Amino acid sequence: MNRFTLALSRGIARVTESALGPHQTAVIRIGFSATWLLFLLREFPHRQELYGPDGPWSRDLAEQLIGTNGAFTALMWFDGRVWFETVYALAVLASVLLLLGWRTRTMSVLFMAGVLSLQNRSVFMGDGGDNVLHLMSIYLVFTRCAQVWSLDARRAARARAARTRGERVTDRTGPALWAVLGCALLTVTLAGRMQGDWLIPALLWTVWTAQALWWLAGRRAGSGEPRIVLDVVADVVHNGALLVIMAEACLIYATAGWYKIQGSRWQDGTAVYYPLQLESFSPWPALADLLTASGTLVMLVTYGTVLVQVAFPFTLFNRRVKNVLLAVMIIEHAAIAVVLGLPFFSLAMIAADAVFLPTAFLRRLGSWAARARDRVPRRRAERVRVPGQRGRESPETTHVGFGA
Repeated sequence: MNRFTLALSRGIARVTESALGPHQTAVIRIGFSATWLLFLLREFPHRQELYGPDGPWSRDLAEQLIGTNGAFTALMWFDGRVWFETVYALAVLASVLLLLGWRTRTMSVLFMAGVLSLQNRSVFMGDGGDNVLHLMSIYLVFTRCAQVWSLDARRAARARAARTRGERVTDRTGPALWAVLGCALLTVTLAGRMQGDWLIPALLWTVWTAQALWWLAGRRAGSGEPRIVLDVVADVVHNGALLVIMAEACLIYATAGWYKIQGSRWQDGTAVYYPLQLESFSPWPALADLLTASGTLVMLVTYGTVLVQVAFPFTLFNRRVKNVLLAVMIIEHAAIAVVLGLPFFSLAMIAADAVFLPTAFLRRLGSWAARARDRVPRRRAERVRVPGQRGRESPETTHVGFGA
């Protein structure tokens, strides 16, 4: 009983004292924001036909469907091309800022609103990758995904250093952004635009209120206890959302694998052959013909896909096996992106798989990226070195190279 109590107390302390998986959640943030951003940019010339007034799924049809399922979409608040272009531009901007990790809590909410607004406007334009992105955009709101590899993390480090030197740090951007978005949210709510299901409007108001409490706890409270309590709540919510993301990824692979087992084409080992023969999924016909020329290769890929998807949730308790299967699935999704011409589906699934990547690997990856970033100013400094000068650079050269 004492061992159980001790283990339980350790588990509670681990969940409440810190936000777990900071590198994994950062990769998820970067992966999904980059996936959505690339999709919006690629479809920019066709945006009107996909989600706008010129699409086959007209506004009247969208209103009828949304009236039935209560889905959230800001595109239905106002009519006209100007409002659509505004929402599309804000979706692009929110994706960029979330990718960079600037004001991540706010940008995650705007990112979610952009994803839901466009996808719920034309529900028949998506695929499996869109469904994953749809769910993950909601989960990201609950995570503290800017602890590393973000502008917020760099700003927090500079603020801590300034406080250590005895300087006063004042944040004006955050309150101003909170006030502007609060006014917009209040206006839309009072205008009766927040119709349909209550979940997303309630989430928007909850996050907006939580931001106010966070600011008051940090600026107005006489002691640090309110901020500590809010930190504990934020860590618990983050860890719960991280668990949900992991469970969602496992559920996707488990259900996909078990449904494949029930299919006759997957049972006889020929399922992979047929999509490669479809013109819509063969951007490289020569490559598709090369892969399907060998019946043995088709059978191995078919059975291997089912085996990996069914087995993956059961390998989470063994790190070595899990890492091997994770690498296989990432390679498989990369192959799907090239062979079947589904890059955004593959990027979304790879981003979801990132939650299981080892922390040591992600830290090593971050250090490689940091060293590569640091080499760029050095090379610039070498290019602007004064002719005939050797050894140590002059102050002007150093300033130009590292200040660029």
